[in-house]
Amino acid sequence: MPSSPMPSSSALDRPGATLAAIHAQGPLVQNITNFVAMDLAANALLAVGASPAMVHAPEEAAEFAGIANALTVNLGTMEHHWVDSAEAAARAAQAAGRPWVLDPVAVGATGFRRANAQRLLACRPTVVRGNASEIMALAGLEGAGGKGADSTVGTEAAVEAAGDLARRSGAVVVVTGAVDRVTDGTRQATCANGVATLTRITAAGCALTALTGACLAVEEDPFLAAAHALAIYGVAGEMAAVLAEGPGSLRWRLLDCLYHLQPGDLDMMARLA
Repeated sequence: MPSSPMPSSSALDRPGATLAAIHAQGPLVQNITNFVAMDLAANALLAVGASPAMVHAPEEAAEFAGIANALTVNLGTMEHHWVDSAEAAARAAQAAGRPWVLDPVAVGATGFRRANAQRLLACRPTVVRGNASEIMALAGLEGAGGKGADSTVGTEAAVEAAGDLARRSGAVVVVTGAVDRVTDGTRQATCANGVATLTRITAAGCALTALTGACLAVEEDPFLAAAHALAIYGVAGEMAAVLAEGPGSLRWRLLDCLYHLQPGDLDMMARLA
């Protein structure tokens, strides 16, 4: 296990409390996510002790959102009826006082994605999570770049856009990259946990979105919930990378490490600031 300094007494530096709450409460997280992400997202939630539900049918998505403890919406492989379901579920979650996460996958790539993202952004997500290119595109910056679902710029480039987006939308905005950033438009935090090899696993970011939903279900402050999700996922990734031989074994090692990660170890290894 890598050595790291003891955590401070601040709530930000104690993600173990959020992980312990997930273990104790087993929150139900509804995920309207893409075909590529469903398996890893569901298994990541199960590994930390949450209950996943991959419910996106128009006939039930909104009803289920009133039952679930949190909702996540991912734009990865959206079709028109999925967007309708996602909007209805987001509005139902909001009406029921449930938190929800928007993951604007490759939002800058096409007009269809940009329109879908703006439609869902109007539903007031609790957290928006994306890479730097996605957050810059969602904030309306021209030439934000991006290569499909991959970012072409670092998180530093998106700091101003993230703050502006947070203030305009009312959401906590998470920018993931080599050093992750979180802002609610006033407060800011960074998370330096994680390994670059995770970018070689498809849907790794989507699984983090699902985990963010679980954290939101048990932590009232969305800023803390988002930061703690980054720490949980990043620390598990670091632990998995020590044992893995490549992306294939990293994927299943990640699930094992999410399962075995203990709150006390998380607090010692988290690099939140």
